[in-house]
Amino acid sequence: MPIFSIAELPTALPRHARVMGLDLGTKTIGLALSDVLRSIATPFDTIRRTKFTKDVEALFAIMDKHEVGGLVLGLPVEMDGTEGSRCQSTRAFARNLLGLRDLPLALWDERLSTAAVTRTLLEADASRARRAEVVDKMAAAYILQGALDAMARQG
Repeated sequence: MPIFSIAELPTALPRHARVMGLDLGTKTIGLALSDVLRSIATPFDTIRRTKFTKDVEALFAIMDKHEVGGLVLGLPVEMDGTEGSRCQSTRAFARNLLGLRDLPLALWDERLSTAAVTRTLLEADASRARRAEVVDKMAAAYILQGALDAMARQG
């Protein structure tokens, strides 16, 4: 299956299937889940990265358990709009993942997602340990919510 645009994603998704948001980092993958109506994103979990096969094995197990029908993967675009090496890594991850499982996947500009979440956690006076524990899954929820809102605006 190809990588879809956010506008194309809703028609590619199975009816009433959840969407999972991913914040892909070098050490972790933050996960968020939508509700079945695809209107609300909730922080879900964090996968500690080891190697690709183990990472996607854990990801697929969670997807199967929670009836996830598609993915929104955060794309770390530079502030000036260009795509650097982190974008290349993210696109490679997406291609490799789609090589193992045929499912709808869209990329979503994640600029400032981690910064916004970190700022929110600081304002909430979360400890450094607590911020480290939740920032990745909250960033995934921030990414997914942006994509869900964009899909809703499309109609």
